[in-house]
Amino acid sequence: MRIFTNEEKLKAIELFIQYDFSPGAVITQIGYPSHRSVLYRWYKAYKANGDCFPEKLKRGRSKYTGEQKRIAVDYYLTHGKSLKKTINALGYPGTTCLCEWLNELAPGQNRKWFCKRNDHMVRCSQEQKCQAVLEYTSGEKTVSQIAEELNISKETVYSWKNKLLGRKKKMAKDKKSSSNKNNTIVHLDKDSNLKEEVRILKEQAELLKKEIYNLQLEKDVLTKATEIIKKDQGIDLKQLSNREKAILINALRDCYPLKELLAVLNMAKSSYCYQRTRLEYDKYKDLRKQIRIIFKESNNSYGYRRLHSAVAKSYKRVSEKVIRRIMAEENLFVNTPKTRKYNSYKGEISPEVENVINRDFHADKPNEKWLTDITEFNIPAGKVYLSPIIDCFDGMPITWTIGTSPCAELVNTMLDDGIAQLKPGEYPIVHTDRGCHYRWPGWIQRMDEAGLIRSMSKKGCSPDNAACEGFFGRLKNEMFYGVSWIGVSIKEFVLQLDKYLHWYAEKRIKLSLGGLSPVQYRTQLGLI
Repeated sequence: MRIFTNEEKLKAIELFIQYDFSPGAVITQIGYPSHRSVLYRWYKAYKANGDCFPEKLKRGRSKYTGEQKRIAVDYYLTHGKSLKKTINALGYPGTTCLCEWLNELAPGQNRKWFCKRNDHMVRCSQEQKCQAVLEYTSGEKTVSQIAEELNISKETVYSWKNKLLGRKKKMAKDKKSSSNKNNTIVHLDKDSNLKEEVRILKEQAELLKKEIYNLQLEKDVLTKATEIIKKDQGIDLKQLSNREKAILINALRDCYPLKELLAVLNMAKSSYCYQRTRLEYDKYKDLRKQIRIIFKESNNSYGYRRLHSAVAKSYKRVSEKVIRRIMAEENLFVNTPKTRKYNSYKGEISPEVENVINRDFHADKPNEKWLTDITEFNIPAGKVYLSPIIDCFDGMPITWTIGTSPCAELVNTMLDDGIAQLKPGEYPIVHTDRGCHYRWPGWIQRMDEAGLIRSMSKKGCSPDNAACEGFFGRLKNEMFYGVSWIGVSIKEFVLQLDKYLHWYAEKRIKLSLGGLSPVQYRTQLGLI
């Protein structure tokens, strides 16, 4: 047991007198003594002896053995943790003594608030005190409920109430009935006034909560308008169209009730239902599906112009803007990365040839002007080279060869295939760059024997062969770039490249040909 000094006892007695002889309020504030009966004894000694307290004899050895202590603690833990039941069943010890044994042998198992109060004091903020007094005076909760929630004593709640609202002194019994009636009326008036003040404060609190809620709702609506509809936050929400309002409501339906959203946006429920139905209905549903199919078949190479030309026959009234919007909504983007081009220039190994084409890539008939060059494809499995012949009449690749080495056989085989397709009297101009493949004897011999006209670009001037370079650029953007070729063998890549070239000639539409492919265009003209 703790021994208190005279100063500590005097402090407790002064508070005891100040709090109108309420031992619970004193114990709550200063944390001692352990029981209210001790405080009463101190007060009696104070009245009898003044400031001098008789020295208390030290307690001798406990009259209970260690085994008895353990039996009492075990019984308490195994029989519902009730101090009263334990003491009644065993016949010993007292409540304070049993609490001390529990703190010694089973810390934290004692449920009584007053056990070791000085070691486990509950500190409540001023806001909690005010809320507890408000709940008690308004009748929302009882003192027991408040004390249990805050882990405090009932006397503490009464003490908070007396400090905040003033203490109501008990009315002494008076023989004069008139005096008793007047005092009762005064106290009733005070209670009525207090309840009225509490009611007013609660109403004000509810109004503040509603105002904060409405401000948060309006803020969220403005934020969504900025994110979804791209409206400035300073805009008047009532100036939005019904469609925009419906979009905002759909975005916030999970956070706020429909009724409140309609009120903020000043929109009728019937208008919202109509706009919601229109938003859910997609009149371009079939068009979207067709655009996705065409875009995939084109190896993700068609832009909005060629997609518009491809679907114009089925949807004559659709505009290019609609196609662009659908492409953006469906995340359809054309691949556009660039890589370093293959260079076949090895120096001036043969006499210079005149640039007959001179950047005039227009041809009035097939097999009048041919363009050729070599391009490289670098994949993880190795390098692949393509050598095609492009007809300036419609940009059609009339023949091509694919190999793993940019050798003479690659270009000579391509030229032989092209010459085999010529009709009698056709002697096209064959334009190339200054690559070594087109200056070797085998190439020159074949050109002379077939009566073809040689034409070469200037040194390092790619625009002189712009039409062929453009063909390579479209091919790589549509078929090569943006695709992972990891795990693809050379043979598989060659098959895919050959398949694309056939599709390019037979199915890929060109706006310059009226939305037809080169083969379709020639078929329409009766050339095939």
